[in-house]
Amino acid sequence: MDTDREPVRRAAWRAATALVAGGVAVCLLVACEREPVSGETLLNWYVFNEPSGAFIEAARECSEASDGAWQVHVRLLPADASQQREQLVRRLAARDSDIDLVGMDVIWTAEFAEAGWILPWPESDAVPARADRLDAAVASATYAGRLWAAPFTTNTQLLWYRTDRVARPPQTWDEMIDMAEALGAQGTIEAQGERYEGLTVFFVSLLASAGGSVLATDGQTLALEPGPARRALAVMRRLARSPAADPGLARAREDQARLAFEAGGASFMVNYTYVWPSARANAAHIARHMGWARWPAVDAQHPSRVTIGGINIGVGAFTRHPRAAFAAAVCIAARDKQRLAAVRGGLPPTSVSLYDSPEVRAAFPFADVLLATLRDAVQRPQTPLYNDVSLAISRTLHPMREIEPGADMQRLRGALDRALHSEGLL
Repeated sequence: MDTDREPVRRAAWRAATALVAGGVAVCLLVACEREPVSGETLLNWYVFNEPSGAFIEAARECSEASDGAWQVHVRLLPADASQQREQLVRRLAARDSDIDLVGMDVIWTAEFAEAGWILPWPESDAVPARADRLDAAVASATYAGRLWAAPFTTNTQLLWYRTDRVARPPQTWDEMIDMAEALGAQGTIEAQGERYEGLTVFFVSLLASAGGSVLATDGQTLALEPGPARRALAVMRRLARSPAADPGLARAREDQARLAFEAGGASFMVNYTYVWPSARANAAHIARHMGWARWPAVDAQHPSRVTIGGINIGVGAFTRHPRAAFAAAVCIAARDKQRLAAVRGGLPPTSVSLYDSPEVRAAFPFADVLLATLRDAVQRPQTPLYNDVSLAISRTLHPMREIEPGADMQRLRGALDRALHSEGLL
């Protein structure tokens, strides 16, 4: 359900077209598989279809590094993140032993751990899995005090703006809306307003930036402090009712925002990092004037806090080869494989030290802003009932232009309270 993955998949495919000719193209089509040799353990890694080939190459390199102990086969999941989760949930609920490794959306950790679908990490493997990682990335893989996955790739949103129209990036949402309205027809702000996970991300990020949270620290009871909640809802309402809002805001996802920005009519956009290589490949005249900054704050006195995304590597609870699976997961999530995913696939790394790597900085010229944002990143509600929680938020707050902060805060509290008492994981 993580909103950063499907747009990244499409943009990375375009950016990597020149690299996937000839033998590399064949490698992608057959998932670089070969028949396991005698005595070699076959491990299946279920993960979304990362089109640059970075995941497949990581699996191949780790298989070779095992010296014949095991071989990792990449098993591609559907492109849509909700469909990925549904397929995995159904198979893991049936105790499918074919699932050895799971490319896990960061929002699945609590659900999968509580249901007993993934294995907790032994401390001997958890130490290298945590080493040099962003705190927020480690937190996304942690539930009930235990590590349940190895942080692999990450992502978060930044503010993108037109440097030929804007002298400096706005610091707050109110300032950005004021600037956009002053620009007139060219001042459009692109954001995600459709009734889906992206709207939940928008609200949770605004709420955290205002000093609030959806859940209390115990992860079980509702927080939703009135002051921060009203401020977050007021920003959503003001944006949606502003002449600077895209007329299609209520139907906009990440890719609609990207395409509109590349078309040249917008001066501001909140979106994931994939928009940078996409603009360079598809709209070079826009990329020349494309600046980046931290996501706007709600309060000028406090920096914004934006939700973290990404992929962690979990070990299926019913695998027949747990020791080999943990070893393979450590290898796949290691620093050199993160670098590969960053440089080839445009997926930001979870290892802090990689943000000083010349290769990574070349791929992400905004690395410093990205790292600062990730250091302050927040989690979406870490609960086994996250799917219900997210639906409660997106259904209550759509469309944004109809939000009434006082009344809708109470409606949202009721919807979330019902979601937290849901008994179904599907």
